[in-house]
Amino acid sequence: MRSPVSWLSVGIAVVAVGCTLPRKADPGARPAPVVALEPVPDSARFAAEINAFMREDSVTPPPPSPVVFVGSSSIRMWQSLAADFPGLPVLNRGFGGSRMDDVLRYADRIVFHYNPRAIVLYEGDNDLEDGRTPARIAGDVAEFLQRVRTAEPLTRVVCISVKPSPSRWNLADKVRATNTLLQTIVAQDTMATYVDVFTPMLGADGRPRPELYLADSLHMTPAGYAIWRDAVAPALRGLR
Repeated sequence: MRSPVSWLSVGIAVVAVGCTLPRKADPGARPAPVVALEPVPDSARFAAEINAFMREDSVTPPPPSPVVFVGSSSIRMWQSLAADFPGLPVLNRGFGGSRMDDVLRYADRIVFHYNPRAIVLYEGDNDLEDGRTPARIAGDVAEFLQRVRTAEPLTRVVCISVKPSPSRWNLADKVRATNTLLQTIVAQDTMATYVDVFTPMLGADGRPRPELYLADSLHMTPAGYAIWRDAVAPALRGLR
């Protein structure tokens, strides 16, 4: 176990528990039962989306101990997950417009509820657009990692860097600052991996490659998701 590390530069404290062995599914274990959760009050931010996940689970129970992909619309719109990660029980729990604080708010329902063998996290786009600072985002991710280690000590976490977006290129410096902090924080957790998608999504001119984005210049084409697939796959290698 590592000692607590003080992140004075971002004003947070990270307590990371290091492990050397990845989590493996027990072939003889019974699937965890789907537990009914109370609906989220309609007044809560993203209540409709979270309640929809709960209804979906009641109709089609999720696979036991899945790889949970969670985050904003870049995760929600990743429709090729099953094809991109064959042999892994993937579960998409992305909800468009979300920020990192929203993931923290609903983590018990849309992440830990599933007893995940791995978690793939993407947030930051909307945080920066909404005026959150890189330090705030990094602090929220640090809190998420601490909660993972409390709830699921042996679960891998893959933290995807904030991507470059043509429509939000005015935030590029803040995106870079956020990614630098995320990389430093994730490095303190031996069961977590930071994945850089920012760099490969840039062209020779140092700007986002247009062919990777839809007409809104924010969300991605299949070519963009192919880059994400290739970046994330090595971090999930060996899971079963």
